[in-house]
Amino acid sequence: MDRAEQERIALDQPAFARFIGSRIVMVSPDEVVAELQVTEDLANRNGVLHGGAMMGFADNLGGTATAMNLPPGKSTTTVESKTNFLRPLRIGDVATARCVPLHKGRTTMVWQTTISRPDGKVAAIVTQTQLVLDWQAG
Repeated sequence: MDRAEQERIALDQPAFARFIGSRIVMVSPDEVVAELQVTEDLANRNGVLHGGAMMGFADNLGGTATAMNLPPGKSTTTVESKTNFLRPLRIGDVATARCVPLHKGRTTMVWQTTISRPDGKVAAIVTQTQLVLDWQAG
């Protein structure tokens, strides 16, 4: 897969990513960076980004990164995800996420997504395992 095809795959985000407002900022086979505006619709009762929204944001980036690295005719699904919540992101903040590979294998890929606050402090670290499938969605 050439670079243009990888970028096309990365920028063709699923409806969920568009729904939460995830915006891809930079892509390469070894890094995906995105931003997410923290809105009331994504907040919990304490006025901070809901943990599920944060996990969903990271999960989508791991899937995007894996999709950019798949051989033809393959697909992916998340089989494991672990999140460490370190600091809150408040309504009005813009979260920045950077997803990088820990392992890119033939049958699994492991990605770590670090989500940061506007002040540069880490809000969460998500590590996920993506299974490479012989099935293509469509």
